[in-house]
Amino acid sequence: MLKATFRSFLAHKGRMVLSALAVLLSVAFVSGTLVFTDTITKTFDDLFKSTASDVSVDPKSDFDKNDLAATGQTPTLQRSVIDKIAKVDGVKEAYADVTLQSITVVDKHNKSVGPTSGAPTIATAWHPTDRSPVKLSSGTEPKGPGEVIIDSDTADKKHVKIGDELRVIAPGNKEFQVKVSGLMSFITTNPGAALISFDSATASQRLLGDPNLITSVSVSAAKGVSDDELKKRVVQTLNDPKNFEVKTAAESAKDSSDSLSGFLNVMKYAMLGFAGVAVLVGIFLIFNTFSMLVAQRTRELGLMRAIGASRADVNRSVLLEAVLLGLVGSTLGLAAGLGLAVGLKALISSVGVDLKGTSLVIKAATPIVAYLVGVIVTVIAAYVPARRAGRVAPMAALREAGAPPQKSIKTRSIIGAVLFGLGALALVAGATASNGGQGGGFLGLGVLFTLLGFIVLAPLLARTVIPALAGWYPKLFGSMGRLSRENALRNPRRTGATAAAIMIGVALVSGMSVAASSMSASFDKQIDKSLGADYTIQSLTGTFPEGVVTAAKKVPGVGEVSTQTMSNATVTADGKAKKDFVVGADPGVDKGFKTTYLQGSGDAAMAAGKAAIGENYANDHHLGLGGKIELAFPNGAKTTVEVGAIRKKEKGAIGFGETLMIPNTIMKKFVPDVQYQIMTINAASGQDATKVGDALKTALEPFPQVKARDQSDYKALISGSIDTFLYLIYGLLGLAIIISILGVINTLALSVVERTREIGLMRAIGASRRQIRRMIRLESMVIAVFGALVGLALGMSWGIGAQRLLAKQGLDVLAVPWGTVIGIVVAAALVGLLAAVMPAFRAARMNVLRAIATD
Repeated sequence: MLKATFRSFLAHKGRMVLSALAVLLSVAFVSGTLVFTDTITKTFDDLFKSTASDVSVDPKSDFDKNDLAATGQTPTLQRSVIDKIAKVDGVKEAYADVTLQSITVVDKHNKSVGPTSGAPTIATAWHPTDRSPVKLSSGTEPKGPGEVIIDSDTADKKHVKIGDELRVIAPGNKEFQVKVSGLMSFITTNPGAALISFDSATASQRLLGDPNLITSVSVSAAKGVSDDELKKRVVQTLNDPKNFEVKTAAESAKDSSDSLSGFLNVMKYAMLGFAGVAVLVGIFLIFNTFSMLVAQRTRELGLMRAIGASRADVNRSVLLEAVLLGLVGSTLGLAAGLGLAVGLKALISSVGVDLKGTSLVIKAATPIVAYLVGVIVTVIAAYVPARRAGRVAPMAALREAGAPPQKSIKTRSIIGAVLFGLGALALVAGATASNGGQGGGFLGLGVLFTLLGFIVLAPLLARTVIPALAGWYPKLFGSMGRLSRENALRNPRRTGATAAAIMIGVALVSGMSVAASSMSASFDKQIDKSLGADYTIQSLTGTFPEGVVTAAKKVPGVGEVSTQTMSNATVTADGKAKKDFVVGADPGVDKGFKTTYLQGSGDAAMAAGKAAIGENYANDHHLGLGGKIELAFPNGAKTTVEVGAIRKKEKGAIGFGETLMIPNTIMKKFVPDVQYQIMTINAASGQDATKVGDALKTALEPFPQVKARDQSDYKALISGSIDTFLYLIYGLLGLAIIISILGVINTLALSVVERTREIGLMRAIGASRRQIRRMIRLESMVIAVFGALVGLALGMSWGIGAQRLLAKQGLDVLAVPWGTVIGIVVAAALVGLLAAVMPAFRAARMNVLRAIATD
């Protein structure tokens, strides 16, 4: 039996090529994702370990550094602490670090020199060591307040040369001209950021506004002194745990790795999720392959039973063929996965993250997972056909080979109806749930059970839907049209499984399209409802200086101007303390953002020096007008504010929600270095808003870090972000779509083999090659359109369910993208036609006499 199995596998290898390709693609997606994410993780882990100083001393803050950076605040140390640390026994060298990310650098044409990928532009103090990630590659080191060096990758992309003049714009109204004195090159991984460096004194003065301020101290250990021991000595010397945070190189590297691992894990599991969809689609292709091979080998299997093979022998034989297919597909898929990982490396390098000298990381788990996925998926898909093979009776050897008679699908239909009914109930429960988390859980169950229900019901649906879809075939295409319709209905299970593969991809695409279109339409509605300003100005780097506000106010025709700042703070009310963001605002804030108040108004509160709070915050902390709230800012300043307005809770509204708002006068008094986040502008009464907007954009040209947008610009920005996300989803689902197309090709190709004699007889009685090709194409098209229509119905129900759940958060507009829906149906028909090209060509080119003589 073992020998017979190997011979059978080799004899039918041509018929298993597409199934092997499905396994290959699925395994390639899984293994490529694992190799790529493991490579990225190790690359950055090595980067953090190799560049971290033996010991680092940072200012300690109760607030997250990234949150502080978002508000334009930079925790600092006094430069004098360096001398204190340098005297510690075991210190080889202690030097100042000055690092700032919220900066903008432009060339002489006022064009940004920073990256366009969203990565930051980082300014540092130049102090090369054996742990520096960069080295000076040309020119001279920066000396004095007028010189800077820039990384060579950025210089190449932005056409910056030594001697060029650059303008640096830093937080706190700091703006100055510098000349490029040299270029530095990354000797490790380039994380995609633009990097500029000044000498240490210039960095402190120009970036932090004080030559005595630095952002941290790096410490090198003398020979024979461990990092842990040096850390202990530094801590003892500083003896101020409230203001200093001391870390070893290992601790700093771990913190950096941990901050990155969250993002990498999300990317990894998202990609594996889409790989899972591809695997699921591949199961249908493999299932159809083995089902049809078993049917075509009925006489062969009967002969095996007749000469003594048991049911178990035949069962094991078919499963062993599946294992062989899985091994071959997994081996090729693993190799293709390495190629995919190389391609992904090249892709991220194209957006600036250059993994220099990084070899692919292949952990032991990767090939294990690859082979488990490939073999297990193949065996699962072949299990039912294998059982059918084991039930072939010895007397089958006397019958003509071909498809076995179809059994009733009554039981299957009942199971499918129950699964679909449970799924429908779960979708309804999710759409109507009052709790978002609970609703999401029900929605997930609904998606799962309705999908399973449709898969199980696919044969019944094929019997019902295909006659209607192909009802016009006989009238338009005559006997070939009728035969193509009957062929699609000949084996409903096979047709259903083929269509199910298409259905899954289409359902996911259409479901995401409905949800995304509804989100975009809902945001448009909220912008119209909530945004009252003619123009809103925001920074591309997070914050902007006072000069932007001054320039905007000078524009002719500008009326009401209101600015917002933001800072971290510990907010205490009713004895409950919480670290949160606090917004500073000017009177006129209500004209920029339309807000409904339960008590008071934002404009009046800001003018009176009082705070505005949200309805939920007021209820949770038992606050009314006149209530007191204590604020403690990161710089240690404290104050108490009085409640002057309470906002009404509005779902999905664009505005301040539950965020505490205080007057900018108070914010600037207690947080002098706070930066502007948003500025809203309305045209003066009687002025043309469009002309004012044009003049405003002209006035802001010297400030490339900000952008003025009207309401239509905001809508386009949000719509563009949603579309980008949607295109990414489509791309990740592309592999599943490709496998489903292979499934149609595979089914038709094996169907042609199964019907060899029938096609030969048709040719013998006068059917032309053209008619045979047309018959195959029409059959393929109706199967593809059937799968697409069922997938559309399923996906749109998922999308509508998701929209109804999100409606409770304010995304209450249901928008069905009818253009996408029509496009999917047309695309499915085209896919059906293309999938039929090779099978139809083969069928038409058959030798008539040989075909008739086939058993």
